[in-house]
Amino acid sequence: MLFLKSLIVGISIAAPVGPIGMLCIQRSLQRGFRSGLATGLGAACADSIYGLLGAVGLVGVATAVPSLATALKIAGGAFLVWMAWGIAKDSRTASPARDDRAFASTFKDFLTTFALTLSSPMTILSFIAVFAALGPISIGRHSNRGTPWVDTASMVAGVFVGSAIWWLCLSGSAAALRRNIPVAWMQGIALVSAVAIGGFGLFQLIAGLRLIA
Repeated sequence: MLFLKSLIVGISIAAPVGPIGMLCIQRSLQRGFRSGLATGLGAACADSIYGLLGAVGLVGVATAVPSLATALKIAGGAFLVWMAWGIAKDSRTASPARDDRAFASTFKDFLTTFALTLSSPMTILSFIAVFAALGPISIGRHSNRGTPWVDTASMVAGVFVGSAIWWLCLSGSAAALRRNIPVAWMQGIALVSAVAIGGFGLFQLIAGLRLIA
């Protein structure tokens, strides 16, 4: 039951279309399924880390230390703006590429979204809210066998599987459409993605800078 609850949590946190979702769609359309899935799995792994921290009661550290939360906000916002600029620059030549990218490039896709998700204040706040109900108090509450780490592992695994299921569906659906989308549309989608991701980044960056002003 705990695993299923955590799986639903993973899907719920991953599902809202934000900068990571836009990035996953854009990469799936332009670069193929592997790139989109790697992008999503980076977010899923970061979600799992926050799931682990939430399970042991540490996810509130970022909010307890305002300077850390502010630094994460600024760094994440700047990173999003930088990525948006790169997508916009490449949008003029955007076209469906063969899905045979090197491992290093796919791993880079994974790392960028892993770092972005870890630096996202919304992800932190989401897990604080979720684990207020599912966190350390509920772990082992009904267990007489003294296995809190088994319950913790179930929560982390559930968050990862739920998040991964969402990203698998999103990247798979986008990649399935890529062969039928005209090049002009592909370029437009890339530009729209750049504007949306850049908007998210600017909002986050300005909000962070205002905290230290």
